[in-house]
Amino acid sequence: MQKLNFPAYSFRFKNSENKVFIFDEIRKKFVVLTPEEWVRQHVIQFLLVEKRYSKSYINVEKSIKINGLTKRYDVVVFQPDGKLFLLVECKAPEVNISQHTFDQIARYNMVLESEYLMVTNGLNHYFCQMDFEKEHYQFLRELPDFINQ
Repeated sequence: MQKLNFPAYSFRFKNSENKVFIFDEIRKKFVVLTPEEWVRQHVIQFLLVEKRYSKSYINVEKSIKINGLTKRYDVVVFQPDGKLFLLVECKAPEVNISQHTFDQIARYNMVLESEYLMVTNGLNHYFCQMDFEKEHYQFLRELPDFINQ
């Protein structure tokens, strides 16, 4: 798999039926290793190792309803009170981050109402903080540390 713009992390792999699987420690299972999954697993390790977010507050690939359609978010981090702290949208490295990507995460966030957003293709990372009153987001240099209230 392609080298990404994250620190080096250790992963568990297995081969089965001519496919490579990577262990997801949040979902506690092996999942098919696709380019997007490679990015997602790096994001999870980044949140756990670099940002020291608690594993118990992280959720991966769950379905949500948006305008009557079922969609799946990549990664979310909850606050202890159950509100969303961070919503992450992962793309494969060959997918350019565009306005379309930000529109997608904004649509998801209209339902989820996360305070922070992260968009990444593993090579380029964008961090934003929501301003719900003004209905826009402000770009940040990095994500804030998780505050366990």
